[in-house]
Amino acid sequence: MPDRPAPARKSTSRTSAKATQPPRLSVIGTGYLGATHAAAMAALGFQVVGFDTDPTKVAALSLGKVPFYEPGLDELLVEQVESGRLRFTSDVADAVASSDVHFVCVGTPQQATSHAANLSHVEAAVRAVAENLVGDALIVGKSTVPVGTASRLRGLLAETAPAGVRAELVWNPEFLREGKAVQDTLHPDRVVVGGASARAEELLRTVYAQPVAEGAPFISCDLPTAELVKVSANAFLATKISFINAIAGVCEAAGADVTVLADALGHDVRIGRQFLDAGLGFGGGCLPKDIRALMHRAGELGAHHASRLLQQVDEINMGQRERVIAMATEACGGSVLNRRIGVLGAAFKPDTDDVRDSPALNVAAALHLRGAQVTVFDPQASDTARRTFPTLGYAASAEDAVQGTDVVLLLTEWPELVALDAGRLAALTATARVIDARGKLDAQAWRAAGWEFTGLGRIAA
Repeated sequence: MPDRPAPARKSTSRTSAKATQPPRLSVIGTGYLGATHAAAMAALGFQVVGFDTDPTKVAALSLGKVPFYEPGLDELLVEQVESGRLRFTSDVADAVASSDVHFVCVGTPQQATSHAANLSHVEAAVRAVAENLVGDALIVGKSTVPVGTASRLRGLLAETAPAGVRAELVWNPEFLREGKAVQDTLHPDRVVVGGASARAEELLRTVYAQPVAEGAPFISCDLPTAELVKVSANAFLATKISFINAIAGVCEAAGADVTVLADALGHDVRIGRQFLDAGLGFGGGCLPKDIRALMHRAGELGAHHASRLLQQVDEINMGQRERVIAMATEACGGSVLNRRIGVLGAAFKPDTDDVRDSPALNVAAALHLRGAQVTVFDPQASDTARRTFPTLGYAASAEDAVQGTDVVLLLTEWPELVALDAGRLAALTATARVIDARGKLDAQAWRAAGWEFTGLGRIAA
């Protein structure tokens, strides 16, 4: 029979029922989401075991070493491993047998041949948990999936779980921001749970008791709504970014300043200032693949207005990269061949070393392919960038990156890059030209320091 939608309800009160002992938790998949979730749940006082198929990753995490950069996570991981509340294993049977609640935190990358999400990792994770169940359990999906996935996974669970075992699957989407993931997990702004029975909801209210006590709303809803919340949030943010970038083009044509315009718009409480910075656009491992997956799924469901809207959002975003490449080419007199270009920033955003679908690296690589001598500096992402684009040059400092350059591009808005001494840097260049592709530099100050300044949607000198 089809799942019966549970009525949506919102509450900030803690359930009155008390479990005799706290549930034991497993986290299946210890990438960015899983490692953060495991450490945070242990910090909330639960016994947690993290499972991953990669023994090297398991060994590193067991020693308190995070294989990526996320502010605050290293310290939290070490603290929880040393406390004995958190451990890691590559034995899925061990992880499942040790736990009552199993959080599925594996990736859902874009398929190689379409915009659809690749669900093979999620399916494998649910199957692995189901096959190894030794008692009643709750499986909690946190991965970002297309609507309709959870219902299908319930069928897989029913087929695979041992006879006599009562196993339930619900969906509890994550809302992490890279660079703020620890804070977002320990102190979420909402907890969304989809498709939960009374027993499952009570169990998850126990797991999230501390955030709920702090005021985080606990939103219980049906499975499809829970699946759509995360991708809809990402789609809205992506739309907001592409909107202001489209308006930046109007500002350039009309001689207006998009930064002042965005500030004025941001005072409208219905709009807000966040995600209204015109610039190089969004990237990373979430927004691009999530909006494409939603675009694909909306088309499958016949919701063509949503599909066409997201297509435009994606096209505007990708067009920003071409716009910055064109600006750099124009600054170099029509060709970047044998010109020296300094690139400040490689990560897709500040406070991370993530270079997946990074607009900054995409622009740097495109200029390199056109014959430019490109040197990149990033405070945290140089190593990950070098592994992805080894043919680019990499500098140990911003000063080294701009040495002898014909043009400098600010492509990731790290605070330390925005705060660089414009006058000191100007003296290091062959020609002091800068393109602010993130809208964060003080144009007046840089021009006063001798720079030829250009920005997206900014008033020309």
